[in-house]
Amino acid sequence: MRATYDEVGYWSEVKLDIVREYAAAYSQILATRTNPSLYHIYIDAFAGAGVHISRSTGEFIPGSPQNALLVTPPFREYHLIDLDAGKAESLRGFTSDNPAVKVYEGDCNHILLKEVFPRALYADFKRALCLLDPYGLHLSWEVIRTAGQMQSVDMFLNFPIHDMNRNALRHDQTLVSVEQAARMTFYWGDESWKSIAYDTTTDMFGYPIKQPNEAIVDAFRARLKKVAGFKFVPPPMPMRNSVNAELYYLFFASQQKVADDIVRSIFHKYRDRRG
Repeated sequence: MRATYDEVGYWSEVKLDIVREYAAAYSQILATRTNPSLYHIYIDAFAGAGVHISRSTGEFIPGSPQNALLVTPPFREYHLIDLDAGKAESLRGFTSDNPAVKVYEGDCNHILLKEVFPRALYADFKRALCLLDPYGLHLSWEVIRTAGQMQSVDMFLNFPIHDMNRNALRHDQTLVSVEQAARMTFYWGDESWKSIAYDTTTDMFGYPIKQPNEAIVDAFRARLKKVAGFKFVPPPMPMRNSVNAELYYLFFASQQKVADDIVRSIFHKYRDRRG
């Protein structure tokens, strides 16, 4: 079965650079930690085929799994997940000689909770860097909340504001299907998004006034802290298309101040770049 390689734009390449840069710092810190020694793992829940095609050059570029495998010192384990059978097969193809890598084909919402997260328990002196990078509202809040409650996970998270605006946060709420509202609740965790996304006042046509992206993002950032239990959640980095429209926000969340400091520095370096 042949993999379909994803074509990625400038900001996706920036995201890969951000995650790669933090993964290198994270592994360096965790690998040299003593008293107690810590066992660190890498988790990629929407791993893709392992490589992408650059929209700007047409050439293959390493995806997040390949970047993680090149980090030194290496992670102790790598858990790579994709729903697509062809992409999972591609992952197996370039990792088959590495016994530290396990590839999963299936829904990451189940695989993470049942098989992967139990390998990163705080009480076992294990820690994990987890990349949750769905293209849309395909991720369960239960996964996000569990990662926060575990106290052992550093997380990068794609907040797909474009999918939300296009399908669930419509100006006219009567146009939002039951299915699309359910997708939003699945990702957000409850229906509080409805009161957050819309003002109690109405416009001249009688529609509730939709709040700007920033208000929705700020509310989710607070949710990562207060509900999921992450201690540190720096302001996320907006990722835009060629006309500067926001496609998604890249969140980071951790229990460690040093992790927060590192990511704030990395975000600052990349935030004002333009493709």
